[in-house]
Amino acid sequence: MKAVRIHEHGGLDVLKLESRPEPVAGPGEVLVQLKAAGVNHLDTWVRRGVPGHHFPLPITPGADGAGVVTALGPGVAGLAVGERVAIASGYSCGRCEACLSGRDHYCRHYGIYGESADGTDCEFIAVPAASALPLPAQLGFEAAAAVSLVFLTAWEMLMVKGRVSGADTVLVHAAGSGVGSAAIQIARYAGARVIATAGSDAKLERARALGAQETLNYGDPAWPQTVRALTGKRGCDLIVDHVGAATFAGSLRALAAGGKILCCGASSGPEIAADLRPIFFKNLAIIGSTMGSRGTLPRIYRLVADGTFHAVIDSVLPLTEVAEAHRRLGEREVFGKILLVP
Repeated sequence: MKAVRIHEHGGLDVLKLESRPEPVAGPGEVLVQLKAAGVNHLDTWVRRGVPGHHFPLPITPGADGAGVVTALGPGVAGLAVGERVAIASGYSCGRCEACLSGRDHYCRHYGIYGESADGTDCEFIAVPAASALPLPAQLGFEAAAAVSLVFLTAWEMLMVKGRVSGADTVLVHAAGSGVGSAAIQIARYAGARVIATAGSDAKLERARALGAQETLNYGDPAWPQTVRALTGKRGCDLIVDHVGAATFAGSLRALAAGGKILCCGASSGPEIAADLRPIFFKNLAIIGSTMGSRGTLPRIYRLVADGTFHAVIDSVLPLTEVAEAHRRLGEREVFGKILLVP
């Protein structure tokens, strides 16, 4: 089969399309022929490397995928050859207290495909049967591959940790990102007022089409003051911030008393300088979040299938153009998700 491989960290040139043996479904596993794979910022971090973090090289990147079951390993029940499935981006031991209580993303052995094990930028993948989730009839492969990681991440931040409600004002940074475009939709689904930021007028227009009531360009250094003006000087209850260094200090200023920053990444850099005084004076909270419970995904798939949520797909490229996908994502030339098809 064809698979993208990373043997060393570096630029776009380290992405190699290679011929690999087709995997075999082992005990408790299924073999899936992939029809679409999503590209995430995570893939670019795996390619470039992260100081202090070990990635098991060589590795096939890609955390999102959807396709058809082509073989069942020994002991697999509840799935059939020919069944349409999505790959749950995260996997865990399935036996510990966290896993058994529906908090599998807290498992000590939790991993993400494409980061800690070979991922979905390939033609076939063998995964535990529990990681192959049946798709509703109305949900296509490309939509499923576009929503799995980003909607799960945004749902965990807003619905679980943020407990968003119709009484809240939510600020979503980087509306053109996969997580940002999902967060706008989830916050509106909960009835919240949404303010979105992006770096261009075109992206702000698309954010409004997704449900953001107000938008502003985060390139304007006065954006925190604009947010406070829009909220009658009160500030926002929840801020979805995965940009990091470039926005964090402003996010603190834009929070209402008792507000929360929900952080799942740091695309502009992880090092921040913050004034601690407003954090304790205003009873603010900074809440980190990675992924979410695998049990949330079937609900997300149903909500996409029935039209409540929309898979925001920027473009679909052949697997051979993986380097172009990484380039465009790194240059922020996308709105939503880029997909790769074998």
